[in-house]
Amino acid sequence: MKFLAALVLLSVQAFAFAQAPATAPSPVSGPALARIEKSGVLRVCTPGDYKPFSFQHAPGQFEGIDIDLMQTLATALKAKPEYIKTSWSNLLPDFVAGKCDIAVGGISVSLERQKQAYFSIPYMINGKTPLTRCENVSRFQTIEAIDQPSVRVIANPGGSNERFAKTRLSHAKLTMHPDNLTIFDELIKGQADVFVTEAAEAIVQSKAHPELCAVNPDKPLQYAEMAYLLPQGDEVFKHFVDQWLHLAQASGEYAQISAKWLGK
Repeated sequence: MKFLAALVLLSVQAFAFAQAPATAPSPVSGPALARIEKSGVLRVCTPGDYKPFSFQHAPGQFEGIDIDLMQTLATALKAKPEYIKTSWSNLLPDFVAGKCDIAVGGISVSLERQKQAYFSIPYMINGKTPLTRCENVSRFQTIEAIDQPSVRVIANPGGSNERFAKTRLSHAKLTMHPDNLTIFDELIKGQADVFVTEAAEAIVQSKAHPELCAVNPDKPLQYAEMAYLLPQGDEVFKHFVDQWLHLAQASGEYAQISAKWLGK
């Protein structure tokens, strides 16, 4: 009898569940999508000092891989991109404060940033690579060779380059240079021996400055991924950006844009 009673109870519960009204569907757009749709503007934060990802060549005028990609994302959103200049030190505070919908410009995925924001799916593997005067290439092949008291390392503040220099090159003589656009001149003039940055930047700057060479950019000192910062908690917008990026890669559009700036 107990078994029969339990079976009847389960049958009643199943019937009641079947007759219960369906849960209201989730909204089709999250906060960012709703705001972008209403305003017709995609707000993009970027430091604008990191070739080939984002570079400000005039007030309000930016160019690079990420800038071209943001144009295609804005088109997919039926919006226009609006670029908001920031710095590497202020990138995360500006983003968390809601000044933009997405942040771009050669941003490395990190667990510290992940605490306060979402990342898109990664679009590039881009590990840390030494950049030095060409006559010093054989001298700086490894982290151990660079991490010496006699080596003058230079880094730009506020991002993963500073963090790498302070954690992995703690024995070297470190100089923080505030301007990422002129840091390469310091190497050329012999004011510093080596700058460790992402492989893509090392390659681009070695092409722009014949005196400088990227050291083994195909075998970086540390693995790193590049991705875009997205608002934490906005699942709908993250899924949209991830799918847009996936389709850009699958269609060959991403490869064309990358080749334009990296020459690959």
